[in-house]
Amino acid sequence: MSHSLVTMSYIVATILFILSLSGLSNQETSRRGNYYGMIGMAIAILATALSGSVTAYGLLVAAIAIGATIGAKAALKVEMTQMPELVAIMHSLVGMAAVLVGYANFLDESIQLNGAEKTIHEMEIYIGVLIGAVTFSGSVIAFGKLSEKISGKPLLLPARHWLNLALLLLVIALGYWYMQQAATGGGMVPLLLMTLLALAFGVHMVMAIGGADMPVVVSMLNSYSGWAAAATGFMLNNDLLIVTGALVGSSGAILSYIMCKAMNRNFISVIAGGFGTVSGASAAVVEGEVQPIDAEETAALLLAAKNIMIIPGYGMAVAQAQHTVYEITKLLRDKGKKVGFGIHPVAGRMPGHMNVLLAEAKVPYDIVFEMDEINEDFPEVDVSIVIGANDIVNPSALDDPNSPIAGMPVLECWKSETTIVMKRSMASGYAGVGNPLFVMENTRMLFGDANAMLQAVLKALRG
Repeated sequence: MSHSLVTMSYIVATILFILSLSGLSNQETSRRGNYYGMIGMAIAILATALSGSVTAYGLLVAAIAIGATIGAKAALKVEMTQMPELVAIMHSLVGMAAVLVGYANFLDESIQLNGAEKTIHEMEIYIGVLIGAVTFSGSVIAFGKLSEKISGKPLLLPARHWLNLALLLLVIALGYWYMQQAATGGGMVPLLLMTLLALAFGVHMVMAIGGADMPVVVSMLNSYSGWAAAATGFMLNNDLLIVTGALVGSSGAILSYIMCKAMNRNFISVIAGGFGTVSGASAAVVEGEVQPIDAEETAALLLAAKNIMIIPGYGMAVAQAQHTVYEITKLLRDKGKKVGFGIHPVAGRMPGHMNVLLAEAKVPYDIVFEMDEINEDFPEVDVSIVIGANDIVNPSALDDPNSPIAGMPVLECWKSETTIVMKRSMASGYAGVGNPLFVMENTRMLFGDANAMLQAVLKALRG
């Protein structure tokens, strides 16, 4: 394939990637956005494979076959509840790819550059390996936290901010040493030392982040993986990889910023790696008696209500109850009830987790609302149903300054006439914070598996 045809293919792929991001920003067009991205990636791979820079087709075909097999099996096997950790581990692969490409370029003796070109190329290698290593180790820790193999509590080392600063200064010093040695054909020792420091920084950065803030971490690591891909593009002199990485990196950064604003957090603190932690006294202990309710009583309250708001959380995903939720919603709407869904920006464990689940169950898009759209409407709501959510409906975020989630905007469902909370037990949420909502006078607790309880409610509604 000629160079001009490859360039044209890259332009088409870039346009499709931009259309993909645009489509993914809206529920109604998200499926089309996915198709644009798939087609764009297919064009990119085909154009690159047919370009003059690729000669080892046997290795390329083998790599594509292995990657496609792993991807297909993961897509078929992984449940929707496991999507956050799948995304995190995929980010780690992008980071590791940047590290490996960086070392491959460093060891490639066929690359003969001189002067400023050589200096820039060596700098690209150093920065690419740095970003890739941080992305890899940080994503692995995020995977561990999301899959609950690692505790969601933040690990706060003494003088951790000074430790981060020391690591940064060491990386800069090693970079200076590396550039001096690289000019004479060396540099492996400082590059290896920097890689180890970057891996340690990625671990420390994510370990210091509280469990309640992991959705922001996922989007942050998504941004890091994009910049790692862009750095790889510079090393390989591949314009499409640079553009694609920049698109992913910038969109991930924007999403992180938007989510931080939604959670009343500081974006700089996310980058610094101390996000989601507080100092001072511990959160107040929740005291009071819970008022349990059964499925028949829940159905009676729903039949008597005119305005109903459903708030899904990670528990709905775990129980795979979204389809039963849709059946209940359809039945209630057929009876003339006004039913809506309130979605918190960080509900679940990755951005848009609940939106994806509801879309899978074919819940109409026009009754799914973001927190800012419906928070003021709760005083007019007759019944709010909280399905497996905890931190996003916790009043202590607003009235307890010592809470780890203090200042985070939440769905103020306790302002509705009656709030029904569906949980397996009284256990705290991912942030490890007690919830005063559970003992409020107008709250009723429906204990049990979300799907089983909702099936019972559906049966009672039909009866």
